[in-house]
Amino acid sequence: MFDLLLRADRVVTPQGTGAFDIAIADGRIAALAAPGTFGPADAARVIDAGGKIVIPGGIDPHVHCKWHLPNPDGTAGLTDPPDIVTRAAIFGGTTTVIDFTRASQGSSLREAIATREQDWAGHAACDYAQHIMVEGDLPPRLFGELAEAIEAGFPTVKIFTTDITPSRKGRMVDFGDIWEVFQVLAKAGGLGVIHAEDNDIVMHMYGKLIGEGRTGFAHMAEVHNTLSEDLSFRRIIRLAEQVTGTALYMMHTSAASGVAAIAEARARGVPIYGETLHQYLLYTSDDYRRPGAQKFHTYPSLKSPADQAALWEGLRGGALHCVATDAICCTLATKLQGSGIDDVTGGNAGVEPRVALMFTEMVGRRGISLERFVDLIATNAAKIMGLYPRKGAIAVGSDADLCLLDPALARILTSGDLHESDYTPWEGWQVDAWPAMTILRGRVVMDGGVWHGSLRDGQWQHRRIDPALRATPCL
Repeated sequence: MFDLLLRADRVVTPQGTGAFDIAIADGRIAALAAPGTFGPADAARVIDAGGKIVIPGGIDPHVHCKWHLPNPDGTAGLTDPPDIVTRAAIFGGTTTVIDFTRASQGSSLREAIATREQDWAGHAACDYAQHIMVEGDLPPRLFGELAEAIEAGFPTVKIFTTDITPSRKGRMVDFGDIWEVFQVLAKAGGLGVIHAEDNDIVMHMYGKLIGEGRTGFAHMAEVHNTLSEDLSFRRIIRLAEQVTGTALYMMHTSAASGVAAIAEARARGVPIYGETLHQYLLYTSDDYRRPGAQKFHTYPSLKSPADQAALWEGLRGGALHCVATDAICCTLATKLQGSGIDDVTGGNAGVEPRVALMFTEMVGRRGISLERFVDLIATNAAKIMGLYPRKGAIAVGSDADLCLLDPALARILTSGDLHESDYTPWEGWQVDAWPAMTILRGRVVMDGGVWHGSLRDGQWQHRRIDPALRATPCL
């Protein structure tokens, strides 16, 4: 007997969308069969999902929970923990998130990983994994430790090519050390996940605007500009091309120049993949002039409407593969506390509405297929990050992570209806559907807007990057 049986008329599978019976046993999809194949006697529970769109649980490959948050007065706090963010993820149909372990937060990388796991184990409503983040001057011992971490299931390494702001010195990794990291990635089977901005250009523009007295937040796009993205993307790609076997994932691509750099590299056979954020897809630098516009900001900055159009074309054309959030969950007061180009809080609360927003904007407003929508909010992230086919697919043998999107639950988004913070940057946005149910490894953890899960539900996910994906741009 199966534990759970779903009967649905629109199920998005790797082979296309159709009507299926989905049979679940021991947390996995045991059978995917024609409608009516199984009866009520075949399962402990039967769910009629007629009228709903059944998709794999969303995967957000870029979140920051319980994360260092600098304040304008020089003090520091922490963003909201996994307890809050992952519960909101479940309400929004996301069942897996990937956060970060800072290598500098321990005497060894192994210690840093163990310390970070204490923030997550028993504090996660959904499944999770960690990128390894390296920063500043890298100690020689770290390169061997990175190889060990890749083997242990942490195959993605985050690298900054900028300090981001003048007050955040110590994040940027110089290109000599990046070269060394790439050699480790190529040999051990890892993937470089890159925050790429040209530090010289960024810091020059900070100095220029401060000198001219143009320090207001509305000028942010002049600092974190399209030239910076162009130069940094192309330089990091060129370095990767010199280390055979290096594969790249360009985080939070924000400009047409970044899209073009990725597309041109892929045409040359470079195994490179692109991520953008829903902020960039739905807000532009014009919005920086609105009251309270800090709500919309993350680093790098929002760009022009023309850049935004290029991002949408990149999603359609294959230069961009994932839509993430770069989530920084904090209160509205914290988000609004800075008002200048050098003191604004990055990121925002966005994990919960991501799936519904992207369904609306992709499928409803731009005619993107259901299958491509699922690729962009779940499947591609699973493939690139080493989770597929365990995650990101409705297929026999995959984890039974499911989201039931219900068009009957179309709504106007308000912060009072969400679960991440006391604000949402998506206040007043219309969505054409909303998750009616979320299933995590075969368990119904959200049903009808009621959470039935636990903060002990989330499990750390061991990952291994597919060698084919590392050898050639195969998505």
